[in-house]
Amino acid sequence: MFETVRNAFKIKDLRKKILYTLFILVVVRIGCQLPIPGVDADYISQWFADQNSLDFFNQLTGGSFERMSIFALNITPYITSSIILQLLTIAIPRLEELHKDGEEGRKKISEYTRYVTIALSLMESAAMAIGFASQDLLTGGATFSSITVCIVSMTAGSALLMWLGEQITEHGVGNGISIILLYNIVSRMPEDMSSLFNKFVKNATTTVNSLLAAVIIIAVLVGMVVFIIYLSDGERRISVQYSQKTRGRKLVGGQSSHIPLKVNTAGVIPVIFAGSLFSMPIVIANFAGVQPASGAGATFFQKCLKVLNQNAWCNLESWGEFKYTLGLVIYIVLIIFFAYFYTSITFNPQEIAMNMKKQGGFIPGIRPGKPTMDYLTNVLNSIIFIGAAGLSFASFVPIFVSGAFGADVSFGGTSMIIIVGVVIETLKQIESQMLVRHYRGFISE
Repeated sequence: MFETVRNAFKIKDLRKKILYTLFILVVVRIGCQLPIPGVDADYISQWFADQNSLDFFNQLTGGSFERMSIFALNITPYITSSIILQLLTIAIPRLEELHKDGEEGRKKISEYTRYVTIALSLMESAAMAIGFASQDLLTGGATFSSITVCIVSMTAGSALLMWLGEQITEHGVGNGISIILLYNIVSRMPEDMSSLFNKFVKNATTTVNSLLAAVIIIAVLVGMVVFIIYLSDGERRISVQYSQKTRGRKLVGGQSSHIPLKVNTAGVIPVIFAGSLFSMPIVIANFAGVQPASGAGATFFQKCLKVLNQNAWCNLESWGEFKYTLGLVIYIVLIIFFAYFYTSITFNPQEIAMNMKKQGGFIPGIRPGKPTMDYLTNVLNSIIFIGAAGLSFASFVPIFVSGAFGADVSFGGTSMIIIVGVVIETLKQIESQMLVRHYRGFISE
């Protein structure tokens, strides 16, 4: 990895792209520190610090949600709108046609994604501004102007981040939105690592315990990274043979190829879907003044919120606290469900089988047409389960460590998967651009 980056800096064009990307990230970080005008930022920061159930949103926003900066919404509306458009592509024939139209169709879908992003930003910022006003958290009072300033600031911040991400994609390296998301997550990791060091290493009773804690922390982190790398790169290759055809006096075709089916076909989407479903009721309840709770005085709704709260899972202190780990079981089931659901709408075995048949391709030992579709479906179902199980394990380990040992960190399985996936894809893109610049071709020989 370091060698790839070092070699990239030797190429002037790539060096400019990397420096441009870093400059945009500096701008993003500055925006994350600018508070929204008219909002009592200190009180809100303290309030969010007491709400451990909101860690999921702080992960994705790099803490700007907690600080109530102009980038409080960050790129979450864009991610949500992208997912919505992907789902609607299957349900709406017009979007499906655009998806098949190539580059022009993708540009049109990107334009729709921007519109949906602005609409979601307006709705989310309006809900938050009205909630702040109802709790007297606006310094100018619950007036039309103060609420409007709050809404415009958050919506403009989200739109600006979307534009900055597109600029990175066009003029920098990697996918801009993914790079910003990666930067948000990584920006909170030094604080979390410092917290782990102070709690388990520095404050250990003996030197042996201190060294043992350090070794265990490093081993868990390295093991998780290696596991996620194998999960992200793992694939099942299905051999495809193309029959020879006579065109004029020549025989064409007859080559062999393969269909690469990734083990983790859905990527991190199932984890984000499941985490969002669990976090949204808690966020809405917190703005309404209702918090997750347990015990004799807690209502049924508060206990349900605690089941959804990841910070309440795997607590081994007592059975009364451990029973809320039921939420973890539901969480894993949802990850598996969304893995199958998302793959089913993005990968169509019937279309692949029909295209292979038209091009004279077949899988050795499998007849073209419906038998090929059934074979691809069976193989896909098997590897989806393996990928979903891997995602569930990657999400379970940080949650278990946090609940059982009190290792409270903002990054979890979702964050680790995003970090590893974005880094791998960015490095692959840099290597491909380096390869293009070193390739001269037979004409220049």
